[in-house]
Amino acid sequence: MSYRKLFLLPILAGAVLMARAQSKQPIPPPAHAKSPSPAVTDELIQKQFGDNCSVLAGPPQFVADLDGDGVDDLVVAARCKNPMADKDEYSFVVADPYDSFLGFGDVKVTSTFASDVPERRGVCLLIIHGAGDDAWRAETPKAKFLMINLPFKTLTVKKLTLKKKTVLGVYMEETGEGEDTSSVLYWDGKKYRYQQLGSTLE
Repeated sequence: MSYRKLFLLPILAGAVLMARAQSKQPIPPPAHAKSPSPAVTDELIQKQFGDNCSVLAGPPQFVADLDGDGVDDLVVAARCKNPMADKDEYSFVVADPYDSFLGFGDVKVTSTFASDVPERRGVCLLIIHGAGDDAWRAETPKAKFLMINLPFKTLTVKKLTLKKKTVLGVYMEETGEGEDTSSVLYWDGKKYRYQQLGSTLE
């Protein structure tokens, strides 16, 4: 072995050890959610999801990194008349994490479910995964999701501790028959999952 190789071996070994140490550094916890400023209007929602959707007055809007890529995402409650009609035209995913949790996985079927409460009909949760410097305002976002059949009464975004990491989840208070239920919606790396947290009898 030449002297040059002997000289380079410790340097290469040191570089490998440094790279391993850097790769094992824990991912910093996600930043707190904030409100978009100015608030999101129908103009942006219809640009990204079509004319069938409009912003739902009342629930707060959130900007937060839901998918853990370091880029801000957007969470907005909306009313969408026919979610399936525009999904191909506007390139968004229609998902039903609530009914999937209950064992009904076919969104083509569950998208036809109508609430017994008229004011709940068509209520959806829209999530835009941001891309680049413009984040959720980007002309072409990283991904867009229209969540149907979520029975939320109130919304908030805060930290959720999973087995191996901490993420931001969309926490929901729900009203059912005779009880208030808490639940959370979170990104598992591939899709949004719904999880019940418990209930309190009235």
